[in-house]
Amino acid sequence: MKFSLFQVVTLLSLAVVGSHGAVTPEVYWKSVLPNTTMPNSIKELLDTTGVGDDGLSESTREPGSGTDVGIGRGGIGVQSGPQGRRANVGVGGDGIGVHYGNNGSVGVRPGPNPFVYNYAASKDQLKDDPNVALFFLEKDLHKRKEMSLNFTKREDQKSTFLPREVANSIPFSSDKLPQIYDEFSVKPGSQEAETMKQTINECENKGIKGEEKYCATSLESMVDFSTKNLGNKVKAVSTDANESSPLQKYKIEDVKRMNGTKAVVCHMQNYVYAVFYCHKTQHTRAYVVSMVGEDKSKVNAVVVCHTDTAKWNPKHLAFQVLKVKPGTVPVCHFLPEDHVVWVPY
Repeated sequence: MKFSLFQVVTLLSLAVVGSHGAVTPEVYWKSVLPNTTMPNSIKELLDTTGVGDDGLSESTREPGSGTDVGIGRGGIGVQSGPQGRRANVGVGGDGIGVHYGNNGSVGVRPGPNPFVYNYAASKDQLKDDPNVALFFLEKDLHKRKEMSLNFTKREDQKSTFLPREVANSIPFSSDKLPQIYDEFSVKPGSQEAETMKQTINECENKGIKGEEKYCATSLESMVDFSTKNLGNKVKAVSTDANESSPLQKYKIEDVKRMNGTKAVVCHMQNYVYAVFYCHKTQHTRAYVVSMVGEDKSKVNAVVVCHTDTAKWNPKHLAFQVLKVKPGTVPVCHFLPEDHVVWVPY
C-alpha cells in the first residue's frame, strides 16, 4: 500500500507523541485556560483516537489505518482510521441562512470568504436566492424580532484538529502548493486544488487596516493567538443548535451582549484538516441571541456586529446585500456552529 508523505508524517508523529506521552490539544487547553469552558463546536473537532484516560496521546493505529484524504465538490474530507469520518466543510452559508423578505439579500456560495472583509462578493454569491442572507443590521437585533433561519448541523462531517507537532510538520504556504498537491494526490488546476489554494491565499493575504489576522492550523495555535491578543481571562462561544432545523421563523427571546468592544473571531476554513481563519477586531460587539422556532426548537446563536466597516471593500457581500455604504451603520452576522468568538471576561 502506498502512503503519502502526509500519512507517513502523521503516523510517525503519533508514534512519537505516544512514546513521549505528549500533551493532547485538550490538555493544552485546560493548562492555558483552566477557567474557560470548551465549546461543543471545538470538542467535536478533537480526534480522540489513541487518547488515554489521562489525556495523554497513545500510538494505537495499525499500519494502513492512517489518514485518507477525499476532496469532493462540497468541500474537502478527511477520514481517520477504519471508522473514519468524512468531512464536508463549507464556509459561512452552509451553517446558517437568513431570510429578510423584501430587504434584498443573497446566500453564500463558494467564492471569496464572506468573513474576509477586503474581498468583493463573487458573481456566484450575488446570483443565489435573493431572499437568503448572512448579514443584517444591528437595529434588527432585539426581542420579539422574527427572522427566517435554517440551522444545519453537519453530524460526523467535520475535519479534525491535528496536534500542533503534526500540523507544523506539514507545508501550508502558497510557494509549497506543488508539494502539497503531490502529498494529497490532488491534480493541479482541479476544483480541489483551487479550493486548497484559495484557503491558503486568504490566510497569506493582508487583512484590512487595523486588523490582526492569523490562520490557526491547530487548536493550540488558536488558543495562543487568542490569549496573546485578549489575555488568559477569555471565554470562547459558538452557536449552539441542538439539532438541524428546516427553514422556519425564529423569534428572538433574549439578547445578551458579551463584554468589551474587541474580540477574536475564528472561522473554520475549507481544508483537509481543521484550519481556522482568526482575526482580532477592535470595533466589535458580540451577542448571544436566544431564539425559539415555529417547531419549538431552541437555539443560542452567536452574533457579531462590526461597528466600523469604513475600511471594508465597498463591494463586500454585506454592503450589496443590505444596500448600505462602508462606515455608515453597524453590520452584523450570525456565526455558523463551527466558528468561534473569543471575548475577555
